[in-house]
Amino acid sequence: MERLVWFKALPPIQIRRNKTLSFLLRILAVSFALLLTTSVLSYLTAPKVPILGFHGIHDRNQPNIGMIQNPIAKRMSYPMQDMEILLDHLLSHNYWFLSAQELYDFFIAENRAIPLEHIGQKPIVLSFDDSYETIHTNLLPTLKKLETRYGKKAKAILFLNPGTLSKPGHPSTTYLSCEDLRVGFTEGFYDIQSHGLTHKNLTQIAIPDLKVELAQAQTQLRDCMAGLAPAEAIAAHIAYPYGAANRQVEAIAAQYYSSGFLYNSRILRFCWLKNRYAISRLTVNREKSAARLIQMAEKSTVLTHKQPS
Repeated sequence: MERLVWFKALPPIQIRRNKTLSFLLRILAVSFALLLTTSVLSYLTAPKVPILGFHGIHDRNQPNIGMIQNPIAKRMSYPMQDMEILLDHLLSHNYWFLSAQELYDFFIAENRAIPLEHIGQKPIVLSFDDSYETIHTNLLPTLKKLETRYGKKAKAILFLNPGTLSKPGHPSTTYLSCEDLRVGFTEGFYDIQSHGLTHKNLTQIAIPDLKVELAQAQTQLRDCMAGLAPAEAIAAHIAYPYGAANRQVEAIAAQYYSSGFLYNSRILRFCWLKNRYAISRLTVNREKSAARLIQMAEKSTVLTHKQPS
């Protein structure tokens, strides 16, 4: 009753203002709710590609061969036997193994239409960091075996540190050599990309050193692969060592590379990608079973004629 009396006591203009304000607040509340709902639905339904980030690949039956003997490297190395289970599933379910340039062209820059032969497939990216020799001794034979079984290739993006590669006259049982890379590339299994020159944390070095790490990595990898592909097809993309980047690193990386990859344990959702130098990758270590990685892979979006947006 007191409330009714209060309204009656107000001038007609004030009553109209109160009603107008109340109406506007309701409109704003409804608009915000719709915007929030749309954003959530957009996030949940956004086209996505899992980018799995591996390091070394060890054989459970010979776990110390080619392995760096420190706890972090051991933990990040993935069993060859589980890798075969994962690859077998992906090949038997007709996944599309993207190279770094294909990911960029078809899904990030969207400057090429998805080829008809890939419509209906799920895209996947398998990446391997740090130039470990076990990629060549353990992963490559597995890739070849599965190609024989299924008649198609699983491609691996190798993010490499040319400063640590095994050199002629100074052989290494830990790191890949240029010859290893040339063999795997020629056979169609390796995509050669950059991981910096010597695996320094790029956020913790001065600008002149940062430029050396970025520029020399690209130059040396292109020299390593000379004669096998156009220079621009090699080391056009970079994965930051330790997944560490900031605005300065991204700005200088943009002078040499078309895109940059993080390690942030997130799946790549295209409508949420605002920065092609901050591409999400899922960290893989030996604690993630093949079944768990298959679950991650199954989150990939089935491709249609409509481009991701």
